[in-house]
Amino acid sequence: MLITTLHGVHKSMFVVTLPKFIYPDKHYVLLSLALALVLDVVYPRHSGILLLIHPVHTSYVLALKLAKPFSSILRGIAVWFVVVTLHLTFYTSVLYLAWCLSPWLWVAVASWITKCSFSLRLLIDIVKRVGVCSAISDWECARYWTQQIVRRNVYALGRGHVLSAAIESLAESLVDGFTSPLFFFVFLGPIGALLQRIANTLDGALGFKTPPFKDVGWFSARMDTLLNFVPARATALLYIAFAWVVGSMRRAYTSWRCTATKCESVNACHPMSALAGALGVKLEKPGHYVLGLDHRLPETKDVFRAIKLSLVVATVWIALIVIMIAII
Repeated sequence: MLITTLHGVHKSMFVVTLPKFIYPDKHYVLLSLALALVLDVVYPRHSGILLLIHPVHTSYVLALKLAKPFSSILRGIAVWFVVVTLHLTFYTSVLYLAWCLSPWLWVAVASWITKCSFSLRLLIDIVKRVGVCSAISDWECARYWTQQIVRRNVYALGRGHVLSAAIESLAESLVDGFTSPLFFFVFLGPIGALLQRIANTLDGALGFKTPPFKDVGWFSARMDTLLNFVPARATALLYIAFAWVVGSMRRAYTSWRCTATKCESVNACHPMSALAGALGVKLEKPGHYVLGLDHRLPETKDVFRAIKLSLVVATVWIALIVIMIAII
């Protein structure tokens, strides 16, 4: 009796029970995740009204409207909480209504919220277009598609640096737009995934180091760094563990250990440096950092090798997420 009682006390100290409408039975949660993954494959790019109401779009637009350039850190903090609170309140309310009506309606709504919180197919498609365009020496095309996923002006870069930018963004965006939101999905369901995605969007909207946004975007950048801290390193470790698919595990690990701190970003260089080592190339943002142990810039074949390894990492991550949900 004493052992049973102590076990109950011990369990109650560490288990946090979420409301059913946020995180119901694991079977509903897993089904919503499966449907979200299918939706990402069949409908990767939003358009029309579905783009206008997409939480990434609405949070981005609202953040820019509320945050004035050259304004203060306090305003930036207020903007972050206002945008995040409004979005999470709305989507939590929708989940609640859906749960009250039917668990199956909850699955449908949860799958859509989760699908809006990550993007894998679109990322892979864009990077693949870069590879295809470079394979036929259509560098205007390659630069166009690379520019869709990077901030730097790729039209001022040489060919090797264009491909480097695409591969760097593939590794970084795999964290921001896939492994990280699914990591928070494990613990908080679709609302956890949405929280990470909105936080990442606010960093993309405001988190610049330029004078107009240096202060007002400070908090958004810090919150994005905090939320992606674990997923960035977990993704790097998966790149290392499965580097043998395209190259050397030893080289991937050494590259990660030696160059993961070369960026200003606390998180971004972890998956990028591991991928550089796995591919046996250097990834370079001129004037900022050089990642990897090798001296050659990527070639067209390396783009497709990077895609192959990233898909393996994404697949393994999905399996790990399913296992964690089943255990929790």
